[in-house]
Amino acid sequence: MMFASTRLVVNDIKAVVGFYELVTGLSATWLAPVFAEIVTPSATLAIGSTETVALFKEGSAEPASNRTAILEFRVEDVDVEFERLKDKVEVVHEPKMLPWGNRSAQFRDPEGTIVALFMHATDAAKARFAGR
Repeated sequence: MMFASTRLVVNDIKAVVGFYELVTGLSATWLAPVFAEIVTPSATLAIGSTETVALFKEGSAEPASNRTAILEFRVEDVDVEFERLKDKVEVVHEPKMLPWGNRSAQFRDPEGTIVALFMHATDAAKARFAGR
């Protein structure tokens, strides 16, 4: 089995896609007016408007309701990325060290999902993720 993507169901697909294009520096691929993907080397972030919920089961997903998942993007230098983004998006926290050896900053996308940018900062964290 291979983990392929995470999908967000959103009210304002243009705003959310624009946010992730800004954060990742990647252009979205629009597969339909109600569905886009940001493809990274390790996984895909799929973004669907609320109209896509009806394709599965009405009421099965609710936009702007996430309070548990954090989307994480590994970057080369979290401080550089923070400086690039801090005046353009909502900041949750500035770069700081986490107990497991990562340096991380967090933001919120236009519908409230937390987005973390992180880098492995300690030798132990770098060794744990070598080859991934």
